[in-house]
Amino acid sequence: MDLGLAGRVIVVTGGSSGVGLATVRALLDEGARVATCGRDADRLDGATARLGAESGRLLTAVCDVRDPDAVDRFVRRAAEEFGGVDGLVNNAGQSRMKGLDDATPEDWRDELELKFAGVLNPLHAARPYLAASDAASVVNINAVLAKQPETRLITTSAARAGILNLSKSLSVELAAEGIRVNSVCLGLIDTGQWTRRHAAAGTGVSYEDWQAELAADRGVALGRLGRAEEVAYAVVTLLSPRASYITGTGIDVCGGVGRSIL
Repeated sequence: MDLGLAGRVIVVTGGSSGVGLATVRALLDEGARVATCGRDADRLDGATARLGAESGRLLTAVCDVRDPDAVDRFVRRAAEEFGGVDGLVNNAGQSRMKGLDDATPEDWRDELELKFAGVLNPLHAARPYLAASDAASVVNINAVLAKQPETRLITTSAARAGILNLSKSLSVELAAEGIRVNSVCLGLIDTGQWTRRHAAAGTGVSYEDWQAELAADRGVALGRLGRAEEVAYAVVTLLSPRASYITGTGIDVCGGVGRSIL
C-alpha cells in the first residue's frame, strides 16, 4: 500500500539512534523529506552518513529539545528548505532507573523538563506549518510505563503518564486546525540504552541471554525485546494521510507486556 508520504516533510527529534533513527530511515524509504536532530554531533553525523544524506531529502541539526530557541531555528530551517512541515515525531528522551528513595529533587525536575519540553517545544515551533498542511500529524513516542508504572522507574513513569494525558488534550485542542495527535507506547525495545545497561551490570552473561532473561522477568509475552524498526512501522502508519481519521489514541508496541485494557 502507498502510504502517501512521498514528498511530505516530517520532523523527527532524537533521530541519531534507536527508534528515532529507524523512523527516519523508514520515512526516507517512503519518499518523505526528513529533518532530524540530536544533541551529539558525532552520532548525528554517523547516522546521516549511513542514511545517505546526499539524496537531498535529509536535513540534520544539532539541537537540544529543552532549548526552545534552538528548536525554533531547527524547525524553521526545515520548513524553509523543504517548503513546510506535514508531520512531527517527538522522540527525544530517555528512561531514568531510579526508585523513590534514590530519586532526588533534581531527578524529578530534569525528567519532567525533558519529557514535557521534548513535546511542547517542537510542537510550538511546528504548529503554524502543521496547520497549513492538508495532512498534519503529530506522533509522540511514549512508553507502556504511562499506563503501567514501575517503581524502579518512578520519575520516568510519572512523566510518561503526564505526556499521555497531554497528548490526549492536544488531540482535542488541535483538531480544529486539522492536526492529528497520537502516541506510540513502547515496551522493551533493543536500543542503545539496553546495551549500556547490560555493560554496566557486568554479569558476564551474553547480551542475547541477558535480553531473554530480561524479557522473561518483565513478562513480555513474545519472549524477546522489540526492534526499533518494528516501532518505526507504527509511527509511519500514524503519520500517513491514510490514517486521517485516527487521533487521540495510542498504539502499544510492546510484545504483549502491556496489561492495561484502557
